[in-house]
Amino acid sequence: MLEFRPKWTRLLCLSVLCLCICLQRESDARRAPKVPRCPATCSCTKDSAFCVDTKAIPKSFPPGIISLTMVNAAFTTIAEGAFSHLHLLQFLSLSNNNLQQLPRDLFKHLDILTDLDLRGNSFRCDCKIKWLVDWMQKTNTSVPAIYCASPFEFQGRRIHDLAPRDFNCITADFAVYETFPFHSVSVESYEFNADQFVVFAQPDSGFCTLHVWDHVELTFKRFHNITSRSAVYCKPVVINNTLYMVVAQLFGGSHIYKWEEDPQRFIKIQDIDTSRVRKPNFVETFQLDGEWYFIVADSSKAGSTSIYRWNSNGFYSHQSLHPWHRDTHVEFLDVGGKPLLILSSASQPPVVYQWNRGQKQFVFHSQITELADVQMVKHFWVRKVLYLCLTRFIGDSKVLRWEGQWFMEIQTLPSRGSMAVHPFSVGARQYLILGSDFSFSRVYLWDDLTQRFQLFQELNMRAPRGFNLVSVDNKDILLAASFKGNTLAYQHLVVDLSAT
Repeated sequence: MLEFRPKWTRLLCLSVLCLCICLQRESDARRAPKVPRCPATCSCTKDSAFCVDTKAIPKSFPPGIISLTMVNAAFTTIAEGAFSHLHLLQFLSLSNNNLQQLPRDLFKHLDILTDLDLRGNSFRCDCKIKWLVDWMQKTNTSVPAIYCASPFEFQGRRIHDLAPRDFNCITADFAVYETFPFHSVSVESYEFNADQFVVFAQPDSGFCTLHVWDHVELTFKRFHNITSRSAVYCKPVVINNTLYMVVAQLFGGSHIYKWEEDPQRFIKIQDIDTSRVRKPNFVETFQLDGEWYFIVADSSKAGSTSIYRWNSNGFYSHQSLHPWHRDTHVEFLDVGGKPLLILSSASQPPVVYQWNRGQKQFVFHSQITELADVQMVKHFWVRKVLYLCLTRFIGDSKVLRWEGQWFMEIQTLPSRGSMAVHPFSVGARQYLILGSDFSFSRVYLWDDLTQRFQLFQELNMRAPRGFNLVSVDNKDILLAASFKGNTLAYQHLVVDLSAT
């Protein structure tokens, strides 16, 4: 038996069916990916795009683009990864767009790129373009000849003819790594029981303060104090696996301490003769013919710079040098098997003493220059050539070179207000830092071509009195003792300019 439905029922069913179909089509439309449109500043065909007056590389193109031409672009730089979405690109023309540089690995994702036109741009051939030189030597992409617009030494040269070695892109920077909230007038480093230590003389707080390197937190942590109400220098020396600390004081005499492991403490084992050492300014330790010595530079009118020798039980007076000359610093060095001491003084030019093995004494050898008011003398070697730096508080500092029989001045460095100088090397780089009480302290870098120091960086520190370089856990850290501000630690950071 047939069942007849009313007309309105059939119309309702038809409407519902149409609505479902429409909703399904709309849902399908939402799920279907939108085909990217041609950018407004470009004209596109099925496989190519031609762009004029574009402010940046468009972020989307229709699929299948294998050829792209940019003409009269309104930009001089290109963002990183600007072409990473064009995987099918085979021809990428950027000619005549006044481009000066290209971001590193710009064409990294263009695996099938066959032709690249970069002509007519004003490329600056510096470290920023080193990657392009390297890429052009390795790629199969055809690149018509392009030329350097700058700098002067590369101007007009064909970039294809350059090599990565033509660019000196490794530089460095000294950045504050750690701040110590105290004043100090000296800093020394030493290794003991497989740990790395530094010790600061702090006359304001009345301590020689020891810090130990924390290999987990990668910082220096306070370890121990030696009470010293007027310490000007705390000099560590390790003899036969025993640690000693020579503590030079302005008042109350100077002393020698020994470290005991159980319990962990320093005990005073010896006083330094106050009739000889009255106003110590610096302490140096050295070994001669298998024996240990230390020398104290005395800056008083009545005292004398004195040498002490280790004899298995303690240090004993060995020799007095240079009385009445207000010595400020002493440097030990060995030149061709001849041990020397160089004493700088506030009242006369630096004096050189040479070791006499027969007498087991240092004897007067010579004076260096006619300069007075030399606060510190430090030596360094560059390719087996010996140099000295003499720093002065009033006047310029000097760099001298050893000529076999005497030192010859080769460079003058402005250093008004300088009381501390420190030459040091990190890898193959030879540095020199000159402290200053009146302006920024200056770091210089040795230039092999000119055989001179070139200004490298200025560091802001207050009244520096001593420097020390510590290399630990793949870090090179320059410590700076400050008389009027926080003591600072700077990290030497190596920077590859071609990678930025």
